[in-house]
Amino acid sequence: MGILDRFLRTARFSGGVHPDDHKRPAADAPLRVMPLPARVYVPLVQHIGSPARAVVAVGDHVRKGQRIGEPQGAVSAAIHAPTSGRVVAIGDIVAPHPSGLPVRGITIASDGRDEWCELEACDDPFALDPAEIGRRVAQAGVVGLGGAAFPSAVKLSGGLGARVELLIINASECEPFLSCDDRLMRDRAAEAVDGIAIMLHATGAREARIGIEDNKPEAIAAMRAVLVGQSRIRVEVIPTRYPMGSEKHLILVLTGREVPAEGRPSDIGVVVHNVGTAVAVRNAVRFGRPLVSRLVTVNGACVRQPGNVEVPIGTLAGEVLAFCGGLRADHGGPARLLLGGPMTGMQVPTLEVPVIKGTGGILVLDAAEVGEGEGGPCIRCGDCMRACPVGLLPLEIAARVRAGEVEKAAGFGLADCIACGCCAYVCPSRIPLVQFFHHAKGELAARARGTQRNETIRTLTRAKAERLERDERDKAEALARRTAASLAAATEAAAAVEKAAARTNEETGASA
Repeated sequence: MGILDRFLRTARFSGGVHPDDHKRPAADAPLRVMPLPARVYVPLVQHIGSPARAVVAVGDHVRKGQRIGEPQGAVSAAIHAPTSGRVVAIGDIVAPHPSGLPVRGITIASDGRDEWCELEACDDPFALDPAEIGRRVAQAGVVGLGGAAFPSAVKLSGGLGARVELLIINASECEPFLSCDDRLMRDRAAEAVDGIAIMLHATGAREARIGIEDNKPEAIAAMRAVLVGQSRIRVEVIPTRYPMGSEKHLILVLTGREVPAEGRPSDIGVVVHNVGTAVAVRNAVRFGRPLVSRLVTVNGACVRQPGNVEVPIGTLAGEVLAFCGGLRADHGGPARLLLGGPMTGMQVPTLEVPVIKGTGGILVLDAAEVGEGEGGPCIRCGDCMRACPVGLLPLEIAARVRAGEVEKAAGFGLADCIACGCCAYVCPSRIPLVQFFHHAKGELAARARGTQRNETIRTLTRAKAERLERDERDKAEALARRTAASLAAATEAAAAVEKAAARTNEETGASA
């Protein structure tokens, strides 16, 4: 990339920050495969949308890849057994969430054989109809592996319907500490490119661009080596800048086009998928393999052997840490436990929570890496405004949230916040801005649900009143009809009697 091109691309992207990436030595360690755990704990919601519904019972024997959770609704994803074994429980398990609250899930005791169920393979995916590819991806429960966990089949089929012209593969991996996408491209570049080609066929896009940040030279070289001779897929080296992995910002840097506010990439003819998702799509379409494992970065100063590990879904994060050597003895203990990256990941109270489809990292950070102190008052320095990649006013939004004026916060563009954490990262007062914004969004969502519920109640009440009024009207009309019919019948009977009497009188007079 030339200096001018690099400058122009960076200039398109306002805001953002440049945190230390902390990706090595984890990124350079050889990829490892996690051995089978004794038990897996599989939540029925691991994706955006409606939770899956359990389709097995306690005591059932399942095989690896067998569907154990049925998707519900248009936006949902199937859940499959990560290994073979017996279902020992269906009920609450600890959620991989800061709250630590329980979620419904399925617990499987492994039988140690790891036997696959019968799979629906395909020798030539490019001979399949795009709709059939979408069906296979949906059956495999594939979701976006970049963290959002949006059901991939919905985006594939939606891209075809929206006449998408460009497929963008998000391989930027801008979050500090995480390197699972980097390691995947180094070790499984051919699989990734095959998956991208299948996605191209499924979406009907003319070309694909793979956006990789320039701090991953080994991944760039590996992908370019596999792409020799490919004309429709190319690698685009992009500047290292957080949050480059944000969908809208990646599109802006690669195309110069901006996704409209509250719009979708498909509105401008683009669809974005993560590079790890491409491999999952390839496995689903070529081999019929459901998404039952994923690459996870285990990193942080407290980890004895940082690296990237292929982990069965449902494995406890603590067991993955133990596989990586556990905690270092020369540290005072972890200051923070995170699932995902330090900017957008979830802080959890314990690592006794399962790895799910969206878990890209398990971070055990020490006090120096966390670098937090007591929060102070806002000094209105404006650093958060300059860092915001969306062009918002975080200090104004936070002031409204603190005052309990969430509607006014919404007026300052709260809905456009992508929760990247740039504002909190640069704040000299260490104000937990993103937490405020999450709280405000939750409050607005709760109010919207309450408003919708009240409107639904009013609608149902009106409908009931109209139904009762209609029933009363129908009853009155029916009574009037019955009364009229009875009166007509009585009149007719009286006329018949009178007529019969007259005839009798005539007959009597004649005989006399």
